[in-house]
Amino acid sequence: MRGPIVAAALALAAVTSPAHAFVVEVTTSVAVADAEDQGTLKTALQSAVDGVLKEAIAFTPTLVVLTRAVVVGDRLYVRLLLADAEGEQSFKDLSEPDTAPASPSASPRTEI
Repeated sequence: MRGPIVAAALALAAVTSPAHAFVVEVTTSVAVADAEDQGTLKTALQSAVDGVLKEAIAFTPTLVVLTRAVVVGDRLYVRLLLADAEGEQSFKDLSEPDTAPASPSASPRTEI
């Protein structure tokens, strides 16, 4: 009798376990030969993103957002926000307004 109960408990734990979301922000830089040339900037930006995807993270992102880019001297500095599917869903969940009425015991949400 104990076997089915343990199996049911394990199945319930597997279904109710929280998903692990990966969300990271990465800053990197690459050399830029001519910051005035749009083609050069585009190539440098693609090189920076490719480098982060291949060398800096250990998951496959479904969301890549360029949050900042600036040229200083002969370098292009970029800041990227990356998330996997669960992290991307978290962003979507946070951006949707709450439609359910707040219960008196629920703690208020604070926007930062």
